[in-house]
Amino acid sequence: MKTPRACTMIVILLFPLLAGAQELYVFTEPASNMPARSVSFKVTGRYPDSKLNNYFKQRYIPEVMLGISKNWMVHISGSMSDYYSIKLRPESIKGYIKYRFLSNDEVHRHFRMASFLEASYSRNPVLYDEFTLDGDLSGVQTGLIATQLINKLAVSATASYMKGISKEPLHHHDGEGDHLSMFNYSLSAGYLLLPKNYTSYGQTNVNIYLELLGSKGIGHTHYFVDLAPAFQIIFNSATKINAGARFQLSGNMIRVGERTYQLAVEHTILNVFRKKKSF
Repeated sequence: MKTPRACTMIVILLFPLLAGAQELYVFTEPASNMPARSVSFKVTGRYPDSKLNNYFKQRYIPEVMLGISKNWMVHISGSMSDYYSIKLRPESIKGYIKYRFLSNDEVHRHFRMASFLEASYSRNPVLYDEFTLDGDLSGVQTGLIATQLINKLAVSATASYMKGISKEPLHHHDGEGDHLSMFNYSLSAGYLLLPKNYTSYGQTNVNIYLELLGSKGIGHTHYFVDLAPAFQIIFNSATKINAGARFQLSGNMIRVGERTYQLAVEHTILNVFRKKKSF
């Protein structure tokens, strides 16, 4: 049986993970990293809904995330979908690395900034104006993230440049030509609903999110702006269940879906890697 003192010590050890729960955004990454020397396993399902068709589409993204240190983390993921085929098939692989270069931490608040770089390979042709590196197209993306946490509210902003790579020329209905360079941006807010006070690592966390997600073509007029509400439950400070949806507020891109529903399950294992001893 755990003593009150033992429970207090556990909460103190896990506080860096617990305190940032409300910045574990569903559709974007915060500037904060996952705990050092930890590993997470995640599976995400995406289900777009488009005015251009009335049949069901789906994409699944298995992912492994590594907390190398407090400043570095790495993601390795793949994807399979029927977005570009008549049945589910493997379609891509992606690597992501993030470096947190600024951290101003205080009691119940912090401000952090990070840079990231990701690259993907996809077997899919270019069919839509919108594309991501989660299976739609081969390419690279780099950007900056800034996140502010104040008590139970976390606000984060991201700006990035994405360049798609295609062996075939891209032809669009409006004749604008190549649109493979994009400026992406987001503004995300997360709020911790439960628990009111931390007393044990086994307490269930409940977070709500609202994110604004946008993309604008560089050298052409294609764009979209989405609003994405989401809900998250964290069990035992280790297992997360995310549920969210993104709805197009405005835009003129041809997309696989103007609405996309998303579900994800993630499990984190702490202290997988041993800390190097100093002599």
